[in-house]
Amino acid sequence: MKIVFMGTPDFASGALQALTDAGYEVLLAVTQPDKPKGRSGKPSAPPVKEKALSLGIPVFQPEKIRTPDSVERLRKAGADIFIVAAFGQILSREILDIPQYGCLNIHASLLPRYRGTSPIQHAILDGEEKTGITIMQMDEGIDTGDMLYKKELPILETDDYLSLHDKLTRLGGEAIVEALELLKQGKLTPEKQRGELSCYAPLIKKSMGRVDFNRTPEEICRAIRAMTPWPGAFTEYRGKQLKIWRAEPERDLTAGQGDCARGGFTPGEIIKTDRDCVTVAAGEGAIRVYELQLEGKKRMSARDFLSGAKMRAGEILGDECK
Repeated sequence: MKIVFMGTPDFASGALQALTDAGYEVLLAVTQPDKPKGRSGKPSAPPVKEKALSLGIPVFQPEKIRTPDSVERLRKAGADIFIVAAFGQILSREILDIPQYGCLNIHASLLPRYRGTSPIQHAILDGEEKTGITIMQMDEGIDTGDMLYKKELPILETDDYLSLHDKLTRLGGEAIVEALELLKQGKLTPEKQRGELSCYAPLIKKSMGRVDFNRTPEEICRAIRAMTPWPGAFTEYRGKQLKIWRAEPERDLTAGQGDCARGGFTPGEIIKTDRDCVTVAAGEGAIRVYELQLEGKKRMSARDFLSGAKMRAGEILGDECK
C-alpha cells in the first residue's frame, strides 16, 4: 500500500516514522511551508519536513493545497491512500477522491468528542478521565467523517499538555499502523459519528493562560496542566508576570475557606509559604504551587523561589476578588 502523508507538527512526525518503520512506502510528505521563527525571523522547517528528509522522502510544501497545481501533484504521486495528521489545511472533495482508499485522519481524541484543533488541551481542561486516538475516514467537514479505529489512553492527574501530547503521538503511530493492517484485511467497519455527542475544541490562545483564581482548585490545576508548556499558566506578582508550572489542589482546607464572597481569603491571596510550596486561595479552597517562574528568571522549585523572592502571606497574585 503506497501512501501520501500529510502533516505538520511533532504529533504528525511520530506517525510518519511509525509508518516507515512498519515498512510502508511513503511516496510524498506534504506539509506547511517553512515559517519565520524567533527574533531572527529565520525560516524554520516544520517537524514533518525534517522527519521526511531524514527518511529520504520527497517533500511538497504548498501554500494552498486546493489549487489545481497542488491537486495535480497529489494525483501524479500514485498513492493508494492519503494519511493525514494535523496538516493544517482543509482538503477538497477533489483531493479526498484521488486515492483508492480515500483519506484517513489521525485525530487526537475519542471522537465524536473534541473535534477541532486543540483536543488534547480541552480534554485536560474538562477533567476527562481518558482520551485517545481515532482513525477516521475523512469527509469535507471538520473531523466529522466515519470512525474506523480507536485506541484509548487514561489521563493521569500528573499529565500536562506536553506529556499527554507525547503519549498520543506514540499512540497515533501505533493506531494508524494497526488500522492499515485491518483495512488490508477488510476488517474495518465505518461507524457514523453522533453529532449530539460532539463538542468543538477551538484553538488555544495566549490569553487562555491567565490563571483565574476565582475558579475551583481542581479547575485551576487542570488549566495549569492544559497550558503547560504553551502558552503557560500565568498571573502577576509585584508588577511582574509569574508563571505557574506545577500545582495541586490543597485538600486539607475546610470547604469554603477560600470563598471571598463568604468572608474568607481573597482568590489569589497567598495563604502561607512552606518549605516546598506556596498555598494560594482559590474561589473555593486553595492550590499548592510547587514550580514557578518570575518574569526574567528561570523556572525553579517553590523552595528555590522562596529563598530569593521572600514571598509573604497576605500578598495577592493577579487581580483581587471584586
